[in-house]
Amino acid sequence: MADMQPQPSDTELGDLGVRVTLLNAALATKVVCVRRYTRHALLAGGACHDAMRAAFGLHARDEQDHALRLAERIQQLGGRPDFNLGGLMSSGDTRDDEGRTLVELLRENLEAERVAIASYRDLIPYFAERDPTTRRLLEDLLADEEAHANALHALLKP
Repeated sequence: MADMQPQPSDTELGDLGVRVTLLNAALATKVVCVRRYTRHALLAGGACHDAMRAAFGLHARDEQDHALRLAERIQQLGGRPDFNLGGLMSSGDTRDDEGRTLVELLRENLEAERVAIASYRDLIPYFAERDPTTRRLLEDLLADEEAHANALHALLKP
């Protein structure tokens, strides 16, 4: 007996492709964030060494969790998570961070969090009616990114 499930229309398939593409772009940025936070955790030095290493390490683990959640959602939608970072890795992502100050590392991470916040704020309206499950995921990730930004901002206060 033939499967009686309704088949998605070409429009629905196209929209699904757009959703997977957008989520894969978000996934790629999370992988870059994990790399940056991990690198900074290893570089954190000075009097606040242990505290900064712990803070950067925690953020790296949170970003890894975000990446996993995005990859799982891509799979749930029938897509394939793409871990090929392509053009996302710039020369700035591969430079030697030795000698950079803790304040510089904090500012770099704060700026990255602000970019992530703006990105999620842009994505949420797109998914609002099309895919409420993904919208809720993005709202959860946005809340985490806002908490990261607030924590980093607090560390930069004199």
